[in-house]
Amino acid sequence: MLNRKNKLLLLKLLSLFSVVRGYNILLIILAQYLASIYILSPNLPLRKVVFDTNLLAIIIASALVIASGYIINNFYDAEKDLINKPHKTMLDRLVSQRFKLSTYFVLNFLAVFVASYVSFKAVVFFSAYIFGIWLYSHKLKKMPFIGNFVSATLAISPFFVVFVYYRNFEAVIFVHALFLFLLILAREMIKDLENIKGDIAQNYKTIPVILGVKFSKYLIAVLILFTLIPSLLLIFKFDVGNMVIYFIGCVVFLLLFLILLFKSESKMHYVWLHNILKFIIISGVFSILLIDIDLVLNRIL
Repeated sequence: MLNRKNKLLLLKLLSLFSVVRGYNILLIILAQYLASIYILSPNLPLRKVVFDTNLLAIIIASALVIASGYIINNFYDAEKDLINKPHKTMLDRLVSQRFKLSTYFVLNFLAVFVASYVSFKAVVFFSAYIFGIWLYSHKLKKMPFIGNFVSATLAISPFFVVFVYYRNFEAVIFVHALFLFLLILAREMIKDLENIKGDIAQNYKTIPVILGVKFSKYLIAVLILFTLIPSLLLIFKFDVGNMVIYFIGCVVFLLLFLILLFKSESKMHYVWLHNILKFIIISGVFSILLIDIDLVLNRIL
């Protein structure tokens, strides 16, 4: 049995894991590796990708910056989250704001230090990435559409740096990136509908607050329709192997999303819509394996 001190320590570790959204970071790490193996460097031997120390350094630096980004975002959103996410906020508050800020600076320092192993350009990129996340959390997220656009851009940045590292400029990469970017952008705008009560209370100038819920729904619908374009291109124009099954499923889910979007009225409805887009994104990570089931086995030797 754990004593009271150990239980408190365990709760604090759980709280910190909640703040940095460790489950999201693990998913991003997996996504970066799968994208590197299957999409960005399909002709390289598997061991050369998996044991590439430069790639490992880039992925570790990305994970550290993302973790620090969640911390600073949590720090600035503390009051708003009390309204929108009261139960999660109770867990997050087991770790003091002072400790969160100290951890934020330590993680950023470690990220830049790890990036220095790769190159000076990597240091510049991750320094700019850190600044971009801080600027978004402090100022930009309160601005209509600009905040959503910057958030989606920051979300795909870990994949952009890996893409640049491999210097793979094939059209299919850009179509994949466009699909992911539009999906994340729509998800960010759904979150604004989901959190409208807290945004109004904290004077956040989001699209639903400024232009209304109805206009926000129409804008999200337009984004989803645009998302269908890269989905259809990846189905009919590009060879994505068995991952075509995933994109066909995406078309079905996105059309269902559009129907539910205009029927939604409460926060719970918006949470369901948010979860539909989250499911599409998460399943997309694992669906990368469908590009070629035998690819990893064939490249092990």
